[in-house]
Amino acid sequence: MLLDFIQLNPVLISALISWTLAQVLKVLIDFWLTRDWNWALLFRAGGMPSSHSAMVSAAAYATGLYVGFGTPLFALATVLAAIVIYDATGIRRQAGRQAALLNSIIEDISQGRLTPQRKLREVLGHTPGEALAGMALGVGITQILWWIAG
Repeated sequence: MLLDFIQLNPVLISALISWTLAQVLKVLIDFWLTRDWNWALLFRAGGMPSSHSAMVSAAAYATGLYVGFGTPLFALATVLAAIVIYDATGIRRQAGRQAALLNSIIEDISQGRLTPQRKLREVLGHTPGEALAGMALGVGITQILWWIAG
């Protein structure tokens, strides 16, 4: 039954399982660090490991395994994965740093100088380590599913 499910669309299945596992791992890692369950992490971007990196790495690697590493389709999947990972570690990371700065300004305002505003989310992007962990997760899940499918 699992084999039939994987064979429906192995690239998509690898990507979705990798994304889901990365999101679940975020909750478990956060619990390990804080001793508090934060179920909202299941649906948030940012954190360890990167679910974006896991998903696109799984999709690219599965494309290579199932279609061929020398195909234009694998090249396309790899380029898109690189763009997503670059965005996660670069642009979104910087947006998170800006949110942290704005939140410190809001904190100053809330201490009496001006009207306080709602805080911004600070964890939007990923460190290179978080992205690497997501990539390893995506490739690992895909390899396991490749072995199961034979």
